[in-house]
Amino acid sequence: MKRTLFVLAAVGLALSAGGASAHHSYSMFDREKSLALTGTVVAFKWTNPHSWLELKVPNAKGGADTWGVEFGSPAVLVRAGWRASTLKPGDTVIVNVRPLRSGEFGGAFVSVQLPDGRVLTDKAPVAAPAA
Repeated sequence: MKRTLFVLAAVGLALSAGGASAHHSYSMFDREKSLALTGTVVAFKWTNPHSWLELKVPNAKGGADTWGVEFGSPAVLVRAGWRASTLKPGDTVIVNVRPLRSGEFGGAFVSVQLPDGRVLTDKAPVAAPAA
């Protein structure tokens, strides 16, 4: 009986691990390309497992396209100096993304230039070596 429970638990863990790795795949993004999007923040969603930015980007037709930008988790962003209030609706920002391969208006976050000129990424700052 114990052996059967152990085998069932091992199979369950193996199946759930496959789903988790599939969820965290970035294959939908073109990692060979980078786009700089200048637009207005509509919303910044500080949520797990990924934070999201909704950005209105002017287009050639005189309108605007709504882009969705996927970030890492809030914990990752906090280590890189972010707060939930870093991006506010109405802010004009320049966001660099790895675009979706499908051509839809979306991408994976690389960096952002804030209205005050600061540039943030999702990487924690690296301290200079001690002299």
